[in-house]
Amino acid sequence: MRIVAGEFRSRVLTPLKGDQTRPTADKIKEAVFSSIGPYFSGGVMLDAYAGSGNISFEALSRGMAESVLCDISAAAIRTIRSNAALLQVEARCQIYKRDVFAMLDVFVQQGLRFDLVYIDPPYRLQRNDALLEALVTKGLLAEQADVIVESLREESFALSHGDLIRRRESVYGITKITYYRRSL
Repeated sequence: MRIVAGEFRSRVLTPLKGDQTRPTADKIKEAVFSSIGPYFSGGVMLDAYAGSGNISFEALSRGMAESVLCDISAAAIRTIRSNAALLQVEARCQIYKRDVFAMLDVFVQQGLRFDLVYIDPPYRLQRNDALLEALVTKGLLAEQADVIVESLREESFALSHGDLIRRRESVYGITKITYYRRSL
């Protein structure tokens, strides 16, 4: 698992050990970032089910100013912290060992608004439409925010959640990437 482009290009990250997670393949990661950027001029990202932090660190490498990473696994949090230290981006990361739904009101209280959200829960625990709806109703998305959902190819999601509109879907083997953008 490596950073594909940007400041940390070709740096190798530590994967999360075990078979409880599946890192996003470099091919999929490159396709996602090419579709939404591929580079950023600042902004705040939410990595809702962060795993190793792979997607967040790619976004930081490509110019995202800050990433908020949530995961319920202690092993994932240790791996995220290790990878953040490896890249020396600890100050640009807010890391929470909590379920993302439990953090939404905290984010509201902090006044956070996300420019990019990546949603990639364990396939058996998907509540993607509920999270999309909550992000919109709680006002956590910046203008023109991109929200990316990684799921099984068989999954389907609503065309919109308020002003969050589904733009397209791409399939890579068993994986589907669904792209949303906030349109005012």
